[in-house]
Amino acid sequence: MNTLIPIEYYELVYYNFLLLIVILVLVQSTSVSIFDKDNLASKKNLGIFFLCFVLLYMGTRPISFEFADMAVYALEFEDYANGVPLNTSKELIFGIFMKAASSIMSAEMFFLVCAFIYVFPLYLASKKIFKEYWFYSLFILIISFSFWAYGTNGIRNGIGTSLFIYGLSKNKNVVKFAIFLLAISIHTSLILPTVAFVISLFYKNIKFYLFAWIIAIPLSLALAGFWENFFLNLGLVEESRIAGYFADDQSALDNIIELKVGFRWDFLIYSATGVVSGYYYIFKKKYDDAFYNRLFAIYLMCNALWILVIRANFSNRFAYLSWFLLGLIIIYPLLKVVLFKKQHLVVGIIMFLYFLFTYVVNFIFAK
Repeated sequence: MNTLIPIEYYELVYYNFLLLIVILVLVQSTSVSIFDKDNLASKKNLGIFFLCFVLLYMGTRPISFEFADMAVYALEFEDYANGVPLNTSKELIFGIFMKAASSIMSAEMFFLVCAFIYVFPLYLASKKIFKEYWFYSLFILIISFSFWAYGTNGIRNGIGTSLFIYGLSKNKNVVKFAIFLLAISIHTSLILPTVAFVISLFYKNIKFYLFAWIIAIPLSLALAGFWENFFLNLGLVEESRIAGYFADDQSALDNIIELKVGFRWDFLIYSATGVVSGYYYIFKKKYDDAFYNRLFAIYLMCNALWILVIRANFSNRFAYLSWFLLGLIIIYPLLKVVLFKKQHLVVGIIMFLYFLFTYVVNFIFAK
């Protein structure tokens, strides 16, 4: 597949394909109920096709610095294939996986496998949580703003977040935590949502988490630079590659969107869509669901932390520790209960507007 598309047009094809599917979903939502059996059957078929396309398109992309860190992974993979010892200074499980893979497969196959373990857990989690409505969950996760970037650039981070969502879908806490630990062993940043999950088990006051999120904004504005130094001094980001997120130098490997620093009002507004959605469902629509409340609490905690360090270089990587849940925050109640008379149309419009941000920022503004 990747040999047919020049590298400079690779993302153009991807985002316009997503746009086509988003428009199709929106058009269908105007004429049929979301609960209609024929609709669910067509969405199942569309979902399988969509899943296969994303897996193959992402997994068979050319190995290129066009995808930033992908080329770095490829160089490390080549070193392992040539007999370089295992690097134990990074997350061990992913290192063992890469070292083992380098002895039995090509780099191209390795990236296909990475794409599989990035995307497929989201499919499994969507089926577990939403049953026959799984397409809408998987679709909104894939059309999310940072989904493509964390499948082609921040690969370990992306895999870790997908495993975290898969862990959330499990019923038993012992299984959840086993998967969470696996996610952390692939990218240590998953400690943050894991700790947030633990806190949400013991403290369930959503109003408090909302207040904490709101108060994080003036705290960030008033104490610029303080929070970055505070978290560095705690020793929670001792790895040089993570500490570099707060440093003055900027990597040439990251694209122009990631290089913009300062108080990102655009990203804050994007994050606020999840906050407003959760508030509306829980307090206005009186939607009471233990899983959703916990999901919302995790999102608020992780996003509030990002707001505090919003000026840091690569703060988008901290933002992703909440953004990967944003699609679920927005869509979850609409796939569980009837909240609107024309609920399918509401879902279709939400999908379109949600993807519009992805399309404009990643495709139009980035060009």
